[in-house]
Amino acid sequence: MDSKVSKLINEQVNKEFYSAYLYLDFANYFASVGLDGFENWYKVQAQEEMDHAMLFYQYLHNNGEKVTLEAIAKPDIELKENIDPLKAGLEHEKYVTSLIHNIYEAAFSVKDFRTMQLLDWFVKEQGEEEKNADDMVTKFELFGSDPKGLYMLNSELAARVHSSPSLQL
Repeated sequence: MDSKVSKLINEQVNKEFYSAYLYLDFANYFASVGLDGFENWYKVQAQEEMDHAMLFYQYLHNNGEKVTLEAIAKPDIELKENIDPLKAGLEHEKYVTSLIHNIYEAAFSVKDFRTMQLLDWFVKEQGEEEKNADDMVTKFELFGSDPKGLYMLNSELAARVHSSPSLQL
């Protein structure tokens, strides 16, 4: 495997674990304000990010590469209002999309088709992640200031369950 591609994927392992940590911080915020549905949504999101990290981890090992785990930074986003985690989540997903694109570009430049095939799944996944995050912001802006609307949105988010990705490495 090309050393630059391997390095970028290894960095992505750590960034996916940071994403999980960030979303746990969002869940923690929502738990503290009594929005258990939002808390649930972000706990499930954190589990998905850990799954993503493990997919990259396993891919590196399947290709004879060693994974180097780094320290996970403490999230430093100040959360003052209920919409703050939602907006920060959308921006974070856009950032992660850019990271996936950078890895894809590096793999493409060295004709690493196997890695590009792996990344095709992540490109699609990031499209879904950005859409979900954008929908959360939109719904909150529409219904979040109305107690009944917020209750319904919270109830909707409480129903989310974790399902592992079905990606074959």
